[in-house]
Amino acid sequence: MRKEIILILAVALGMLAASCASQKEILYFQDIDQVQLGKLMTEYEAVIKKDDRLTIIVSGPDKSVTAPYNLTLGEMTGTSGYNPEQSTLSYLVDPEGNINFPILGKIHVEGMTRNDLESYLTREIGKDVKDPIVYVAFRNYKITVLGEVRNPGTYTMNSEKNTILQVLGQAGDLTLNALRNDILLIREVDGVLTHTKIDLRDSDILQSPYFFLQQNDIIIVQPSAVRVAAATTATGIWSVLLSSITTLIAVFRLF
Repeated sequence: MRKEIILILAVALGMLAASCASQKEILYFQDIDQVQLGKLMTEYEAVIKKDDRLTIIVSGPDKSVTAPYNLTLGEMTGTSGYNPEQSTLSYLVDPEGNINFPILGKIHVEGMTRNDLESYLTREIGKDVKDPIVYVAFRNYKITVLGEVRNPGTYTMNSEKNTILQVLGQAGDLTLNALRNDILLIREVDGVLTHTKIDLRDSDILQSPYFFLQQNDIIIVQPSAVRVAAATTATGIWSVLLSSITTLIAVFRLF
């Protein structure tokens, strides 16, 4: 009986050890001490893409002069008394990368940054309006996080400069069952879906073009083999453990 108890404990400890993740599988940026911190800073500015929605507000010393440059709910419904800052509608970037802007007409905005468009509109409107102030913002800057995170979902970002670490942090961080070295990033580039794999154990990501995420990026965090095994059977690892113990006991009794 004592031998059987020892055998059961040995099998249990073996299965537990197999199911536990090592530090090398969990820790982020394991080579950070070897990276020159001065090179970790990466400049990034989001560019406008097709199907983006933009908020554009034009203001200035004389609101009556700048009002025609704002696409407001009042203008669309034929009513008055609307404050442009409160009721401005968004501009949808069409499949050709253009928006239709009041008075100025069609403007090709694809590939511009927010600052580029602000400067362009300030210059063009300034030809007829004194000291215009132009504000441009992304209205649909969304990033989706799926898989082995605590709070998967689609997140609307308040900033256009979001790192993969910030977005994963907003999703509650990776679970212990997540594969840090097999994170899938899906991104649309020039109308074509592309994908790449990211290894968060490696500090190279800090200097990668994928460190800063873009609007409509999709992150999929893959589960570990243990997590998959646990999810594909009703009782997961423990059912395998009990089956192994039963088999070994039966074999042990033959001798």
